[in-house]
Amino acid sequence: MKKIASFCSAAVLIASSFLLNNTVQAQQILDRVVVVVDDGVVLQSQIDQLIKQVKNGQNFNASNAPSDEVLETQAIERLILQEIQLQMANRMGIEIDDNQLEQAINEIASNQDLTTAELRENMVSSGMSWAAYRENIRNELVIQQVQRAAVQQRVSITPQEINNLVKLIESNQEVQTEYRLAQILISADSNSSQAELEKAKERANTVLSLLDKGSDFADLAVRSSSGSAALDGGDLGWMTVNSMPTLFAEAVDGKSVGDVVGPIRSGIGFHILKVQDKRGEQTVEVQEVKARHILIKPSVILSDNKAKEMLNQYREQIANGEKTFAELAREHSADPGSASRGGDLGWARPNKYAPEFKQKVESIEQGTISEPFSTQFGWHIVEVTGRRTLDATEESKQERAYQMLFSRKFREELDNWQQEIRDQAFIRRVAE
Repeated sequence: MKKIASFCSAAVLIASSFLLNNTVQAQQILDRVVVVVDDGVVLQSQIDQLIKQVKNGQNFNASNAPSDEVLETQAIERLILQEIQLQMANRMGIEIDDNQLEQAINEIASNQDLTTAELRENMVSSGMSWAAYRENIRNELVIQQVQRAAVQQRVSITPQEINNLVKLIESNQEVQTEYRLAQILISADSNSSQAELEKAKERANTVLSLLDKGSDFADLAVRSSSGSAALDGGDLGWMTVNSMPTLFAEAVDGKSVGDVVGPIRSGIGFHILKVQDKRGEQTVEVQEVKARHILIKPSVILSDNKAKEMLNQYREQIANGEKTFAELAREHSADPGSASRGGDLGWARPNKYAPEFKQKVESIEQGTISEPFSTQFGWHIVEVTGRRTLDATEESKQERAYQMLFSRKFREELDNWQQEIRDQAFIRRVAE
């Protein structure tokens, strides 16, 4: 009997081993490493998913689509750059928590006039799992933080530059025009030989020739561009001439919708640009509120519940005419800056305040004292005593000028930085 039992055990082990090997082999067939990138890898499943995403995108023209080979090359390049930046984020300790992720997804849905549930249905119907979509968005947010951390320190803007641009904005309405640009970049860095430069310029001229003959710009961007937006049809989004790279500004200033310009030589290659759309300046208006509050800070001897109870008592005293809001603020508010003024915070834009406070002053009716609510500073009651709308165009010119200059310089430095980290990384294609 012992021999029979031993034989059965051995048979089970052999069968289990056989099944395990088959399972491992099946998993290996389902996915494989395509590129080694420093300490990470790019998987075939990532490439397939990105290509599928592109094919389901608005900029993809199925009737005149590039080959799967071209799409795969572009997808691999994007994923290599993504992997390098995600590894940098990991070393820097950058993370996006679930609350930040949910907020970003809600904003994406809102910008598309969808609910989050509708956005989820759209993703699932396009073949992408909701978990994969969420992870993509999380990665994008992480990469944005890495880019800001790495590139922002390379951008320098002087007060003189801001003042000069403000004067230009005031004297020239044309600088307010925004352009929606698309780009095809034929890569050729400053270290390229003369022969390589000539070859790259020839490729750029070939692309221009195809465009002249009616080829679709977005399709050619997917097929030919080395730019980071290639898989988006080269779409660079909205920019003014002051927020785009200087070379681009000189080339497209005054151009009409549909115009194509280039090739424009830069330190990273030859650029071909298309003006996809234009729009004019809009007046900036801001809402301000005049509010007053009473703040009670919980402590070791004052619980949250007691702080809330005290504020409810103050509300009752005001309602009964026993005390005024200003009197109670002077006597009890833990905000020294406003307490001496009867709790008055003056005129301010709601986004100056903590999120919970902002929500209250935006939502309550003027002249109504809120229920007690908490922020990071403690427990409050607040009353909005006035609202007004201001034309903030003039006062926002300095900020707008700064943002224009920063955007221009950031784009220029981002392209250079991405090329640098790509060149410095260890990248090895794994043979099939």
